[in-house]
Amino acid sequence: MGLEQRTLTVPALVVMIIAASAPLTAVAGGVTTNYAVTGMESVPLSFLMIGAILLVFSIGYTAMSRYIPNAGAFYAYIAQGLGRALGVGAAMVALVSYNLMQIGIYGMFGFAAASFANASFGTAIPWWAMALAAWAVVGFLGMNRVDFSVKILGIVVAAEFLVVIIYNIMAFALAPEAPQPAASFNMADAIAPGMGAVMAFTIAAFMGFESGTIYNEEVKDPARTARRATMIAVVIIACFYAFSAFAVAVGEGASNVIGASAEFGPDLIFAFFGANAPAWFVDLANILFITSLFAALLAFHNVIARYFYSMGRGGALPKFLAATSRTTHAPVAGSLAQSTLGLAVIAVFAVISHGKDPMYVVFTMFTWMTNSAAYGLVLLMALTSFAVIGYFKANRSGESLITRVIAPLVSGIALVYVFAQIVINFEILLGMAEPGMLGYVLQGIVILPGLIAWVLALVIRSSKRRAPMAEKLPVT
Repeated sequence: MGLEQRTLTVPALVVMIIAASAPLTAVAGGVTTNYAVTGMESVPLSFLMIGAILLVFSIGYTAMSRYIPNAGAFYAYIAQGLGRALGVGAAMVALVSYNLMQIGIYGMFGFAAASFANASFGTAIPWWAMALAAWAVVGFLGMNRVDFSVKILGIVVAAEFLVVIIYNIMAFALAPEAPQPAASFNMADAIAPGMGAVMAFTIAAFMGFESGTIYNEEVKDPARTARRATMIAVVIIACFYAFSAFAVAVGEGASNVIGASAEFGPDLIFAFFGANAPAWFVDLANILFITSLFAALLAFHNVIARYFYSMGRGGALPKFLAATSRTTHAPVAGSLAQSTLGLAVIAVFAVISHGKDPMYVVFTMFTWMTNSAAYGLVLLMALTSFAVIGYFKANRSGESLITRVIAPLVSGIALVYVFAQIVINFEILLGMAEPGMLGYVLQGIVILPGLIAWVLALVIRSSKRRAPMAEKLPVT
């Protein structure tokens, strides 16, 4: 029994992609953190730059989806373009990275939901209780029809956009200074020394954009749906986030935005609402921030379940992971595997965070895991760019030179640069004051499973090649 066929349309897939990027979370948390940590005014410009890189990347990436409609995406494309052994290694990096991203968000969700409930009702609910509640709902939805998840995510994403749009309007209406687009979109900053760190932060806000091709076995038109949805989603995310980042600078004033971001962090937007909007709207914005996190949890859970399914079907992981539901066609084994991992990590952090500051789980579980995930996913995108070139070199097609070579080469070089910036600024992304072993450990957690899987795949391939030769040798 396979995945459900011909269900998802272009709008539905766009919703799934944007939900993974969590618009309200990205603007409230990602943009303000970027301003605070890098001290650069050109954060809005960085969204357009990263958006352009990912749009070019999507040309070759989505073209591959027409020839390889596989729920494994990175795994399948790298295997076809750069060899099966490297594909198996990439699959493990993808699986670890997506799990780190999804499970890390439970930390932020638990903290935000518990803080809001405790402040509103005078309770003392621990973060892990809220995280477990979300875990149960996500697990249930993950084993149901994918179009059911789309309906829920569509409502959440629409509400998120509405809140951010209202903030943007209020920011321009109440601006303490004249807007300074020349500072926010200063093209000279594109090659400034600090722009690398800004881009390292910014690309994390796009994570999940590549998930469109993972659903290519379930879309109505495999030849066009994923391609169109990915392109549309990248343009929407890049333009909307760039304008919203500019609105943050306008709302606080260009001369104050970096200082205000450092002072309030992710609470900056909610503090702005608190000073300029009714109390009920502030509460609504907080609730939608929490549902934004839930939407990302569900979107990434669905992606990971399909990765387990694809790797089980392809033999890279045990075959039982390829099991799907007879009624919903959902990848139930993959969903259960992801839920099991999530439960284990929540339990570990529930124990080690006991008695510590409530923000501990945000600084550790959320920050460590999601930034480590971005490290792995950007590496995979760079490899996939070169895999596109390799695949179309070995397989004749009607694709243009731009699709087969130029676009993937340009995006591959650009993504290698962004990946290098993530490595260089990894301690900053983790919130560390100075370099330490933690950064190397977290990078190792992402990369070592891939290296081990790659080496094992090479050894197995070599042994299979030697076996037929051994059978032909005379027996003495």
